[in-house]
Amino acid sequence: MKKVAFYTLGCKLNFSETSSIMRMFQQHSYQKVEFYDSPDIIVVNTCSVTDNADRKCRQVVKEAKKASHDPYIIIIGCYAQLKPQEIAEIPGVDAVLGASEKFRLIELLDGFEKHPKTRVYASDIAEATTFNNAYSLNDRTRTFLKVQDGCDYSCSFCTIPLARGKSRSDTIENVVKSARDIAANEVKEIVLTGVNTGDFGIRNGQRQDRFIDLITALDLVEGIERIRISSIEPNLLTPEIVDFVANSKLFVPHFHIPLQSGSDKMLRQMRRRYLSDLYVDRVAIIKKEMPHCCIGVDVIVGFPGESHEDFLETYRFLNELDISYLHVFTYSERANTQAIELGEIVPMKERNNRSKMLRSLSEKKRRYFYDQFVGKTLNVLFEKDIEGGKIHGFTDNYIRVAVDFDPEYINQLMMVKMVKSGANGIMQGEVVNSVPAQFC
Repeated sequence: MKKVAFYTLGCKLNFSETSSIMRMFQQHSYQKVEFYDSPDIIVVNTCSVTDNADRKCRQVVKEAKKASHDPYIIIIGCYAQLKPQEIAEIPGVDAVLGASEKFRLIELLDGFEKHPKTRVYASDIAEATTFNNAYSLNDRTRTFLKVQDGCDYSCSFCTIPLARGKSRSDTIENVVKSARDIAANEVKEIVLTGVNTGDFGIRNGQRQDRFIDLITALDLVEGIERIRISSIEPNLLTPEIVDFVANSKLFVPHFHIPLQSGSDKMLRQMRRRYLSDLYVDRVAIIKKEMPHCCIGVDVIVGFPGESHEDFLETYRFLNELDISYLHVFTYSERANTQAIELGEIVPMKERNNRSKMLRSLSEKKRRYFYDQFVGKTLNVLFEKDIEGGKIHGFTDNYIRVAVDFDPEYINQLMMVKMVKSGANGIMQGEVVNSVPAQFC
């Protein structure tokens, strides 16, 4: 029996797709092993959101060659679609498959026999019109369920439409079926994921459903304890969706909402589909309905043309906003994007300084959010995440909690008293099963 290993770079969507491709291999009698367990085949699922992701791909290929004697190395994912010929020149790579081909790799690579020349299957992105169902399984307590792929937006910094194609979705019926299959595997939490998750409902180029229709149907699935929305654009996060989540049975009080900049000037440069006032409005609606809700924010620093005053405007905007944490991205130039022609380049040293400032702000925001719950008892789903005699899990509103390890806690929902917030974004807690959960 041939052995296959996987290495995934990038987003939750990539993890869901890697897991589904892994199950395809298992259905064809391949044995899944870890990266360094001498696999015959190694599949690397790549990202290309930043320049660092490209470099990481090359590093992984080098490590893959060390992991086994002459393994068959396959590169798939966004980087494979964007730069297939460049990847084909990396020593040791046997095959490169683009967006339309990656779910057909067993068929296309017939037996995984070595060839003198790297085999490249990467058609034009316009041909990526099929939606391939995917979800992660057996990797963790939470499962990433793909409900949407591609993007019809044209943000000036982003290569994702070039790497994944136009927006397209599964049917509500199929997503619900996948959720039930996941529930049958004793998974407690589903995270809905996609490139532009809130744009769910487009099939064959036409809108046929809405995201609110999907979450309404998913809220009726039995056997799942929680459903979390991974990320949703502010212009697609309607008051109707917020109200639904606030009153739903399964959906948790946690939104991750990309902002990218607090400066309207920069939002226009980025070709975002909203301005800062709309973002403020969405946060206010959420906090009015769910004061205990966790709100995460994506932000880009060092975008072309971002002056020091533009950055300070973003800093002040975020500092005054009732949010819980930031994901800070240092802008990196991407080929074939409009951004590289838009404005004066911000020196890398300055980009890094701005990133450092926002990451420091993020820690302050997270600590303030956590401190509001000290002394309260919340429901925590514990994962197989054990370190230093502690087991970690998350509350429904995304507070990471550590308690003394007990093997019986793994994949279980436990009532936990929040004792104190500490370093590294971790709340120290004590299991108190007899006490009901409290909310602000």
